Amino acid sequence: MEKNNKKTMKNKPVANQQDSPKQAFVFGMFNYILMAIGFVLLLIGYILLSGGGSDDPNVFNEEMFNNRRMVVSPILITLGFIVEIAAIMISPKCKCKKNKENDCQQ
Repeated sequence: MEKNNKKTMKNKPVANQQDSPKQAFVFGMFNYILMAIGFVLLLIGYILLSGGGSDDPNVFNEEMFNNRRMVVSPILITLGFIVEIAAIMISPKCKCKKNKENDCQQ
């Protein structure tokens, strides 16, 4: 009996790529735009955070504690992470078919 099952499985046609349903992306276009915005905010925040050191270790440099590095940069980095989390958590809006499959069309 097992031999019959193996034979029938071998005789079944393999589905072509054209026959398979189109796979949708995990996120929608809005999510990817939010991810890009969050990435840009993070990048700007880290760039603003860099620099301000002194060439001579015996000399104290006040540039290290300026407003840009102590206030603006951490705010931009925090906003970047919040936007990234929101981009992941927001579900994409899609029109779902009313048949058994819940495929999204965008």
